[in-house]
Amino acid sequence: MSARRVTARTPYFDLPADRTRAETARFRILPVPYERTVSYGGGTRRGPMAIREASCQVELWDEELGTDTSRVGIHTLPEFVKPLPPEAFCRALAKRVHEVHDPARALVVLGGEHSITPGIVAPLARRHPDLSVLQIDAHADLRESYQGDRFSHACAAKRILDHAPIVQVGIRNFSEEEVPFVGRGRVRTFLAHEHRGDRRLPAKVAKALSRRVWITFDIDGLDPALVPGTGTPEPGGLGWFEALDVLRRVCEEREVLGFDVVEVAPIAGHDVSQFVAAKLTYRLMGYIARARGWLRGK
Repeated sequence: MSARRVTARTPYFDLPADRTRAETARFRILPVPYERTVSYGGGTRRGPMAIREASCQVELWDEELGTDTSRVGIHTLPEFVKPLPPEAFCRALAKRVHEVHDPARALVVLGGEHSITPGIVAPLARRHPDLSVLQIDAHADLRESYQGDRFSHACAAKRILDHAPIVQVGIRNFSEEEVPFVGRGRVRTFLAHEHRGDRRLPAKVAKALSRRVWITFDIDGLDPALVPGTGTPEPGGLGWFEALDVLRRVCEEREVLGFDVVEVAPIAGHDVSQFVAAKLTYRLMGYIARARGWLRGK
């Protein structure tokens, strides 16, 4: 754990230099502090930095996996910041993701609002036609447009569908206009109220996904008691271990190219939300590293 001052140059998890080298690190973290279309609570632009600060307090020894995931290397890329409207931003982000994506490594994107995810998925789907997306979220995000913007955070899944099919988990809020898309066509939806306590959920989710997977994790997919610091909290939601069961199974049975964690909106004086996001990021990296054979453990 680190007690020193954290800056934009501090690597995530405050790792020593020999574990952050770009040429050897198995993971690349791209911070994207974008906030343009938030519709309720704000603050997602502060999410990546808050997660960076919290990550320095995450123990590197993973008690579940029985190993230190950081040994495989975690390189922090410069923040991707461009003052553009959502559609133009997604195009610019897609170009950046194309530049940094390497199939031999895993990409981790820390947002920022959920509107960034289509810009991540687009270049990956072009390179990997068998890609599908696992969306863990409270909201379906399948609106065609919201507040006049087709690239709003409320339309993230609809724009992702332009590039890849989606499997949704934790959904517990959507509008009437989204009903024709929820659980239909290229969208498989596991509604929260229908799968409470369903021990077969992880297997069902993994089976519904294609060979290669990108995971987009909107932090409001978790119970707001765990993460109150998010822009659109929703009652209910996945518990910590319930979410991990799904993620672990998917990583074991599918090739996960990487993931994003979005919609962390830090609350001043309360660090729990960003710490949960940092711990989630590290644990998910551990699942990917173990599944790809980069890491030995339990």
